[in-house]
Amino acid sequence: MLQPLGDRIVVKPGEEEEVTKGGIVLPDSARKRPREGEVLAAGPGKMLENGQRAPMEISVGDVVLYSEYGGTEITIGDDDYVILDEGSVLAINPDAKKKKSKKK
Repeated sequence: MLQPLGDRIVVKPGEEEEVTKGGIVLPDSARKRPREGEVLAAGPGKMLENGQRAPMEISVGDVVLYSEYGGTEITIGDDDYVILDEGSVLAINPDAKKKKSKKK
């Protein structure tokens, strides 16, 4: 797995709906880019001018909402990931984390 540097995180994007509520199947070109995903790895935090690190507010396992065009998309094998800086994350979705743990 990748180890992000500074205040960056590695996110596994969630899947967008392939079918609309009305039952229309969307081709890949018409789907919205995912803007929610699970944090798989987090860096140590941003280095401050005084030489100390600012702690990360985001941790591994969090489900986050991020800017639609934020980050860098990469593919490793068959898996897609997004590398974001902490500032590109708009919110943490604590409800999604609870739902995920209930499914297991």
